[in-house]
Amino acid sequence: MIRLFAVLIISFMFLFQPACNAALWHKDSALGNEIKKEEYPDSKDVEPKKSGDDTLVIQGGVETSIDITLEECLKYALGNNPRIQAAMQDVFASDARIRQTWASYFPQFGWQTGYTKIKQLQLSDALGRNLVFNYWVLGQISASQMLYDFGVTQNQVTIRKLDNQGYRITLTSTVNDVICEVKTAYYNLQYAMEAKKVAEDSVARYAAFYDQAKAFYKAGTKPKVDVTIAEVNLSNAKLVLIQAENAVDVAMAKLNNTMGLPYTNKYKVAEGLRYDPCDITLEKAIQIARESRPEFLLADVRVEEARQNVKLIKKSYFPQITIEGQYQIGGMHPTSNYGYNYGGYLNFPTINGMLIKNEIKEAKALYSKEQSNAINTKNDIYYQVQESYYSLTEKKNKIPVATLGVKQAKENYDLSFGRYKVGVGDPIELKEAQVQYQNAMLTYYQTMYDYNTARATLEKNIGKNIANGEVELKQDNCKGKKKAKKHS
Repeated sequence: MIRLFAVLIISFMFLFQPACNAALWHKDSALGNEIKKEEYPDSKDVEPKKSGDDTLVIQGGVETSIDITLEECLKYALGNNPRIQAAMQDVFASDARIRQTWASYFPQFGWQTGYTKIKQLQLSDALGRNLVFNYWVLGQISASQMLYDFGVTQNQVTIRKLDNQGYRITLTSTVNDVICEVKTAYYNLQYAMEAKKVAEDSVARYAAFYDQAKAFYKAGTKPKVDVTIAEVNLSNAKLVLIQAENAVDVAMAKLNNTMGLPYTNKYKVAEGLRYDPCDITLEKAIQIARESRPEFLLADVRVEEARQNVKLIKKSYFPQITIEGQYQIGGMHPTSNYGYNYGGYLNFPTINGMLIKNEIKEAKALYSKEQSNAINTKNDIYYQVQESYYSLTEKKNKIPVATLGVKQAKENYDLSFGRYKVGVGDPIELKEAQVQYQNAMLTYYQTMYDYNTARATLEKNIGKNIANGEVELKQDNCKGKKKAKKHS
């Protein structure tokens, strides 16, 4: 009878436990058991919302303090990145080398003055005595002018101009690379800040879990092990938050380094990771790369430069037509006499047929090499454009799946927390739901980061920025000046 009575009492307690728990829940709100709507929104509230410009973002998952934008980061990088500054100096130096080559057509002037004491050995043997005398050169002015060298200087100038064009294209390529690096670093900082928000949210949720478990334990409805589990979960969440905060600092340092401003104070980004549509076709991307990719254009310049070098080597046999003049004052005394001479000359170089013949062979081999290198470079560019295009397509298709995963994980968490709140759930189930929700959020932001970096890589590989799914043209066909347009 006693055993039967005990079984009836225990069964009665299990039947009325949810009601008791609910009564305890409403009775004592000071124990931290109240679930606030703004802290735990409905599942539909975490779905990406469409804004006016058709962008998708998870509401409430971005930093609210506006301090720096991607546009500003790009401006800082263009003005401060040392790689861009170094590439600009290469252009200036190359431009000066063109003028140095043109200097062959300018006259050359010389001035000489001196004193010489001469004792003639040969005349002393002939006359039986030594002749000693002074020879003064008070001033000797000389001038020469090259009139024509049968196209050698013009060919050298052409090579210098092609070299200068190559440096300018390299500058464009450097700017292209820096822009891509800044965008990637900026998106990485956005992702780090979003991950920090997720970590902070997890700490808040585990804190609520801990308060709930502690309230149940005080009420005598849950064992002490639930409190211990909740406390361990909260500590682990705080460790993850510390790592997330450090990741933000590292991402910010990396962005500062790409901008060329390593000692900038801390700041926040103006917006979170977002989806901007990009509907460019592969054929259009390849066409743009042919016209705009710096390395594609540089390959053709190198081929032409090698061809001009072959022409220059073949002109090693050609002479120069020059005129020269001289005027001197001097003699036995500084001003005792004067003299002058002038004339025109056809100067032939010293010719080594064997040397020139093999120099021509070398130049032709290098020309063929540059042609092969150009083909290889263009093939690599085609591959890079295709790879980045397919990667962008893949990342774009992942976004809806990741969005749905966030919604499902949030619904699962709401159900698990609701079950635990009324006393029918267990802490392991709640932790798994929390981990799944946290991972789903991180996966979503990782997908958005991957999409934006893939877009930046495609822009780098085609050599143009893509604005609103279309290519942004920067060159004015009439004046050749750059238009000031907004970067994507």
